[in-house]
Amino acid sequence: MANTSPSVRRTALLASAVAALGALTACGTDGGASGAATGGASGAATGGATGAARQSPVPGTPTSAASGSPAGGGERSPSPAEPSDTAGSASASAGFGGRCHTSELRASVGRADPGAGQRNFPVVLTNTSSRTCTLYGYPGAAFVDASGSQVGADPRRAPGSPETVTLAPGRSAWAGLSFASPEVSGARAVTPAALLVTPPDERDSLTVRWQGGKVPVGGGESAVSVTVLDAGTGP
Repeated sequence: MANTSPSVRRTALLASAVAALGALTACGTDGGASGAATGGASGAATGGATGAARQSPVPGTPTSAASGSPAGGGERSPSPAEPSDTAGSASASAGFGGRCHTSELRASVGRADPGAGQRNFPVVLTNTSSRTCTLYGYPGAAFVDASGSQVGADPRRAPGSPETVTLAPGRSAWAGLSFASPEVSGARAVTPAALLVTPPDERDSLTVRWQGGKVPVGGGESAVSVTVLDAGTGP
C-alpha cells in the first residue's frame, strides 16, 4: 500500500467534509420547500376553501334576511294564499262604514218641541239598507208647496261640531229644525205641503209630508235653522 503524505490526507478529508456539507444543505432545502407547500399553500387552500364554505348558506337553506327572521330585521310577507292587511282593510271598508246614500235612507219629522216662542222639530234619517253606513255633517232641508216649488229661504246652519254617525241597519240619526213661531214673531207664514230632506253629500232628496203647521217665509224673524246630525231620533 502506497504511503500518502499528511498534506494529501488533509486535502482528501477536507474534500469529503465539503461534499458532506453540500449534501446536508440540499436535504435541508428540500424539506423547507415541502413544508411551505404543505403548511402554506396546502393549508391556505384547505382553510380558505373551508372558511368560504362556512360563510355561504347551505343550498336550500334561506339566510336570516331572506327568511325575514327577527335577526334579519325584515317584515313577514303574506303567503300567496294569505291576503295582505291592505286587502283585508279594503274588503272591510267595502262592507262597512261607507257613506249612506239617499236610496238607503228613510226621512221623517218627529213631534214638535215648542219652547220660548220657538218651534223645534227633529228631522230623522233611518238606515233602511242591509249594510252599515255613515252620516257626517248637516242635512239639506227645504219647504215646498203642493206644486213642488220651494217656499221660504234655505235653512241656515246652526253652529256645531260635526261628528261621524255610524248607522247599522235600522238605526237613525237626527238634526234639529227650528224657527220662531209665526204667531209670536209676526213673520209672514205659509203652510208647506212637504219638507225635502237631502242627506249629507247627496244630491237626491227625500220627501216628507209636512204636518207641523205654518212656517215663516218672509219678514222679520223668518230664519229657519238646522243643526248637525247626531245619533238617535231626537233630544
